[in-house]
Amino acid sequence: MTKTVSLVLGSGGARGMAHIGVIRCLEDQGYQIKTIAGASIGALIGGFYAAGQLDRYQSWVCALERRDVLRLLDLSFTGGGIFKGDKLMEALRALVRDDVIENLPIEFTAVAVDLDRQKEIWFTDGSLFEAIRGSIAIPSVFKPHRYRNMNLVDGGVLNPVPVSAAMKTLTDMTVAVNLNAKRSPFSPPLVTSSQHVPVDQLSQRGVHRAIMRFIDRWRNEDELEHTQASQFSTLELLNRSIETMQNTIAHMKLSANIPDILVEVPYDCGGLFDYHLADEIIERGYALCLESLKRYEAQGATMFPEPAEQTDFSAIDLDES
Repeated sequence: MTKTVSLVLGSGGARGMAHIGVIRCLEDQGYQIKTIAGASIGALIGGFYAAGQLDRYQSWVCALERRDVLRLLDLSFTGGGIFKGDKLMEALRALVRDDVIENLPIEFTAVAVDLDRQKEIWFTDGSLFEAIRGSIAIPSVFKPHRYRNMNLVDGGVLNPVPVSAAMKTLTDMTVAVNLNAKRSPFSPPLVTSSQHVPVDQLSQRGVHRAIMRFIDRWRNEDELEHTQASQFSTLELLNRSIETMQNTIAHMKLSANIPDILVEVPYDCGGLFDYHLADEIIERGYALCLESLKRYEAQGATMFPEPAEQTDFSAIDLDES
C-alpha cells in the first residue's frame, strides 16, 4: 500500500533546490505527497509542485548561469531591502501561471510572517504567487511584500521548518527538510564546475559589479571561515546571522513537532544566490533524502504520530486594527 506523506520544506535560499531532489526521491520510492507546507524557498518549491508546475521550474533553474542570476537581482534604492524582488517574480510569472491555493490538486500552505502583528501567517487560500512572494521576502535582502493589509517577510523568521503547518491532514508519515544544518565533515562544499567569469565581462554597469562582489563574498564563506568577524562584509555577516538564527529556531520548533523523517541539508551546500548550482544541489537533496528513508525503513517504524490540532493563521482578522 502506498504511504502518504506530509512534506515540510524549510527556508534557506538557493539550498532550497535540494527540496526538488527530496520530492523526486519520494516519488521514485513510491511515496504519495498528500500535503505540503513551506517557508521561503520551501513555499516556492512546494507551491509549484502542488500546482503541478515543478518540472517547468526545474528545467528553467537548472539552465541558469551566474550572469542570469545577476539579472534577476534588482537593487532597491528606496529602502526596505537590498533588492526589490520584482524582476524575480516577473520571471517566475512568465514561466509558471498563477493559481488559487485552495484549488490546487495537493493541499498546500505557505508560511510567512506579518511584521506589524509579529505573527506567523499560514496562507491556505488566495493567490499562489502573492503567498510565495510574501514568504520569500528575506529581511533586509528583499523588500517586505504588502498583501492583505499585512507587511510580509520570510516565514523562516519565526518558523524555518514549519512542521506544525503540515499537521492539519492525517498522513502516514511526516518528512521535513532543514536547509540550515551544520556542515558534515564527510561532505565537502559544492563548487561550480563552470569557469569563473570576470566581472567586467558580465556587465559594464556598476549595479551588476556590486551584486557580483556581494555574491562572491557569500560563495567564498569557507575561505573566510577563520578570519575575524570584523573582516566580513555587511551582507555576508547578515547572511550568516540569519542562517544561525534559523537553525537555532528550527531545532527548537522541531523538538516540539517531531517529524518521522528529518532531512538535514548542510548550510555549506550552497549560498543564498547559488542557483547556478541547482543541478548539484538537487542531487545532494536526493541523496540525503534516500539515505534518510533507508535509515527510517531499517528501523521498521510502523507507528505514526497523530497530527496535533493547529490554529490556521490564514483565518486572521485582516480588518483588525
